[in-house]
Amino acid sequence: MASTELEKKPSQAIDPAEEPSVEWGWHGGFPKGTQIAGWFSVVAVLCMLIGNHQGILSGGGHFKMEDVWLIGTAAVLAIGLLYDLAKNKRRR
Repeated sequence: MASTELEKKPSQAIDPAEEPSVEWGWHGGFPKGTQIAGWFSVVAVLCMLIGNHQGILSGGGHFKMEDVWLIGTAAVLAIGLLYDLAKNKRRR
């Protein structure tokens, strides 16, 4: 018999009992979608820096703790996205 694309490949290591979707459909990730949504989130978090929020007074100057958290969150997201991008490049 000629093999078709729809036949199960023996290299498939996913157990249909654990992942039922393997039998009836596509099973995978969205690497481009993850990158697009992730970078959009980084930009959205950084846009939150613009606003009318007040800082905590610290010795006469303004210290905006919320800005530190926003920048930190954006940095962690960006580092994770860059790590994911490098990991995907190594697989190809």
